[in-house]
This record gives sequence, structure tokens and C-alpha cells, in this order.
Amino acid sequence: MMTTRSFCAENKTVRNLMKNTAYTRPTFTKLAADKQDRILDAAIDEFSRWGYEKASINRMVGRLGIAKGSIFQYFGSKKNLYFHIFEHAVSLVRRRLKRVKAETEGDDFFVRLAKSLQAGIHFIRRHPRIYQIYLKMLFQEDFPFRADLLRTIRLFSMDYLRPMIEAGMVRGEVRRDFDPEMAAFFLDAVLDRFLQAYCVAYMDSGLGLFQANEEVIQARIEDCVEMVKLGMAASESSLGEPAAKQIT
Repeated sequence: MMTTRSFCAENKTVRNLMKNTAYTRPTFTKLAADKQDRILDAAIDEFSRWGYEKASINRMVGRLGIAKGSIFQYFGSKKNLYFHIFEHAVSLVRRRLKRVKAETEGDDFFVRLAKSLQAGIHFIRRHPRIYQIYLKMLFQEDFPFRADLLRTIRLFSMDYLRPMIEAGMVRGEVRRDFDPEMAAFFLDAVLDRFLQAYCVAYMDSGLGLFQANEEVIQARIEDCVEMVKLGMAASESSLGEPAAKQIT
């Protein structure tokens, strides 16, 4: 399990961005940075283990050694705390994908796709509890605002993939007879399923993806991107060396 120290180190920049969300109260933003981190860490741990409905404020405050009323003073409700964690998670993903997009700007579309998938695996390894919150939301529970949060995630993914596809079309790397919206929908499903298989044993389907080492993951990324390439590559594009191999 991630320690509070590692949580703080990884999230110092994000914490600065997250201090004034719509779901926090001034009583929280005025807390010392280390106390904010401890509260976020406890909340992420609770929601990743139990999901939203079964998460217990009592367990959180027991771990933190603070009064139960403090959480409500800081966030107003369990729902607001969950939303704050959700925005925290989206900020982490957004920051990571923004970096990937910038670093791969001059690369072939299929290289960018491979690197995006690789970045997803690295994100899960670094933030396993954040991804567990998503999986619990997706598979294991239902609550009133679940659909809205999942819609936000899917639209965010589409907004990342669509411009990348359109840029590939302009450069002659991706077939122009595709609808970019439909292509983004397809790739979102493929990438999401790949990441799920890495984390959930029964989603692996015997491919050996579940908790696989770097060598296996790299080989499967190459296979996945090559299959996509065979269907999406423009006729002018080379179908030679697998795009994913150009990562290293």
C-alpha cells in the first residue's frame, strides 16, 4: 500500500492545483499541506477498498485520529469528498496525458498510440488505488451520480484521442475515410479493455496481461497496435516494423 510520504511526494504539484475545487471548504484549504495529504490519502484508500456506497467516514477518521465532524467541516458531505477525489484523479490523468501528447507530437500516429497505452500502464502502477476507484465505479456498484462521472471519463478520453486521430489523418498516416468520432470510440474501448486486463484477472482472457512484467506488456502493446494499424493505416503508410518498437 502507498505510504503517506510517497503520496505527498507524487502529488505535491497536483495538490496545489486542487486546493480550491468546488467541493472543498476554506477550513480544508487552510490546513497544513501535510494534513491535507493525510486526509486525501485516507479517503483514496477508503474509496479504493470499499467504493462509494460502502465507504465509511468512521473508518477514515479512525485512521486519521480526527473527529468525524471534521470531514464534514472540510467537505460538507461524503459526496463532496468523493467528487474532490474524482477531480484529483482526473487532474493526475490529465497531467500525464498532456505530457505524453507533448512528448510525442512529432511521432507517427501509431507510435503515439503505443506510447499512450504504455503511459496508461505506468499510471496504474504508480497510482493503483486511483485506478481501483475507477474499476469499482465501473463494475461493482451503482449510485446516483455514477453515470455522470463515467460519462466525464469517457468524454475526456475521446477528447484526447480524437485530435490525435485527426492529426494522423492530416499527415496521411490514418485513413481519411474514417469518421474520427467513431475511430476515437473504437480506440477508447480497446485501450480501456487492455488496461482492465492488466488489473483484473478475469478480464485477462488467457493473454497473460494480468500483472504482467514489462517485457510481456511491451509485446502485447506491439500486438495490439499492429492490429489497429492493419485496419486504420492509410495505404501510403508503411506496415513494416511495429510502431510500439519505436518507443525504445
